Amino acid sequence: MEPTTETKPKAKRVSKKAAPAASVEHKLRIRVRAYEHKILDLSVKQIMDTAARFDAVVVGPVPLPTEIKRWTVNRSTFVHKDAREQFEMRIHKRLIDILNPSPKVIEALTNLNLPSGVTIDVKMV
Repeated sequence: MEPTTETKPKAKRVSKKAAPAASVEHKLRIRVRAYEHKILDLSVKQIMDTAARFDAVVVGPVPLPTEIKRWTVNRSTFVHKDAREQFEMRIHKRLIDILNPSPKVIEALTNLNLPSGVTIDVKMV
């Protein structure tokens, strides 16, 4: 029995820059914010229906953490430190991604009529 010396094949190094430019995916990231969750859900449904009408690939809606702002205020002006009121404001958020949006989808989303109290941030990623 003779000892055999096997060598491992060397791994080829592939550069990350060699990826073809045709596979670049654009993403339309929509963040929707509102104080009332019912109005927010209606707005998100309207956006999803508009995107589905033009056969766009939609990811979401993803519920993001609710932002809560709280304040504590004295009820009286001077002596009564124990009497206080607490207030809070809740901001509900959703995230929607539209993959490879066509110009028709973008135009339809810009012409969308949404209720007041709903804030929309749109980014191309």
